[in-house]
Amino acid sequence: MSITAEDVKAALAQVIDPNTQKDFVSSKTVKNLKVDQGDAGADISLDIELGYPAKSQIDLIRKSVLAALRVLPGVGNVSVGVSSKIISHTVQRGLKPMSNVKNIIAVASGKGGVGKSTTAVNLALALAAEGASVGVLDADIYGPSQPMMLGISGQPKTLDGKSMEPMENHGLQVSSIGFMIDPDEPMVWRGPMVTQALQQLLDQTNWRDLDYLIVDMPPGTGDIQLTLSQKVPVTGAVIVTTPQDIALLDARKGLKMFEKVGIPILGVVENMSTHICSNCGHAEEIFGAGGGAKMCADFGVEFLGALPLTMAIRQQTDSGTPTVVAEPDGPVAAIYKQIARTIAIKVAEKAKDMTNKFPSIVIKND
Repeated sequence: MSITAEDVKAALAQVIDPNTQKDFVSSKTVKNLKVDQGDAGADISLDIELGYPAKSQIDLIRKSVLAALRVLPGVGNVSVGVSSKIISHTVQRGLKPMSNVKNIIAVASGKGGVGKSTTAVNLALALAAEGASVGVLDADIYGPSQPMMLGISGQPKTLDGKSMEPMENHGLQVSSIGFMIDPDEPMVWRGPMVTQALQQLLDQTNWRDLDYLIVDMPPGTGDIQLTLSQKVPVTGAVIVTTPQDIALLDARKGLKMFEKVGIPILGVVENMSTHICSNCGHAEEIFGAGGGAKMCADFGVEFLGALPLTMAIRQQTDSGTPTVVAEPDGPVAAIYKQIARTIAIKVAEKAKDMTNKFPSIVIKND
């Protein structure tokens, strides 16, 4: 019995990607499909090209596709390759993605003290662990914490006297004002100076072909945040909050700010959701419960996940080895990785950036 390409597609249409919950045919991830009829049966070869980084998922996906095709009557050898291809997606109107950064993801909060920087660095590390090329821009000028969190010291180098090389650790490219100032020196800059400094950090850092740049935004919704949101080509934003009412009140303002400047909200992360006692393991919702999920329901955005308040997260981040690298197989790292994968999938589902496809219009006077 001969097998056609349509038979193969029909079988693949029944295989669901466990991460996107979509089949591989409708999601258009099947590439290079070939069916060769031979004496021993029909040999099938194809590639599954995922739009999100999935190093830990490749074997699982490959096995599920193989299992679906090997039961076809008259099948011979089956060859399946699984890979990821991250592309640039649309940003705010009037802006276009940077040439060396495919997608910029802003991690923001309405107020300080909700664990935004800790969440940002662990999400960046989680994306890198899945095989993506990832950078971190520490945009919190008044309180730069990424150098300490990533265990990086020293100053960035310049090769041409005009731009600087990103600092690196744990597989991340990093740029922060914290590399250029004394840790004990207060930043007494006004808004315009801060905005200019951040623009320079973004534009004058030699980012090397990043799939994702995670921007650790300063807390709040003032002039600095608004200017950044209008000048930096952002693919999407993640809001970090805690369950307590006062944090949620400010988080809602942050969410509305991004909506006003045309930046899609990728979802909300609830930090410090439950306190886990390091002595007995008892879990207690000391900041309240369900606030993040309710906020998502009110605004029609996705609830990305909830993280516990544990001493280990604080200790690991303070020591320069955040949870995702300190305990990569631990339960908290698993939450960060799941949230990061969900964010990457939501980015992959956005419209592809087409600005480079449009012709340039040049007006000449003869």
